[in-house]
Amino acid sequence: MTPELYYLAATALLTAVIWVPYALNYIIAGGLMNAVGPHADVDGMAGWAIRMKKAHANAIENLVVFAALVLVVQVAGANNDTTALAAMVFFWARVAHLLTQTFGIPWVRTLAFATGFGCQVVLALQVIM
Repeated sequence: MTPELYYLAATALLTAVIWVPYALNYIIAGGLMNAVGPHADVDGMAGWAIRMKKAHANAIENLVVFAALVLVVQVAGANNDTTALAAMVFFWARVAHLLTQTFGIPWVRTLAFATGFGCQVVLALQVIM
């Protein structure tokens, strides 16, 4: 498995499990019956859980672009040390974004997001150049 595919799988796995902590908080705040029914905003949901839910939505949006770029890199045979590094940095930037968004740390969150975007640009440039 190439490093790009490894970090794509790791990013997908991370994105797949982000919902668990905030869903548990949703159950605690609104009760199990509310959690299994149509989701309305729950009063009493912790601030960290609300921020984590937003980070999850952002992770899903970025996973789509990252996955497409990694797959194009693979199919085009454009993978190299630069694309491997970009994929690794993207994954860790997403981890940093999740943590800084969840714990409400400004500036670092934005830097983590921008770093991930930069990695996507690097992957795209490796394909088109």
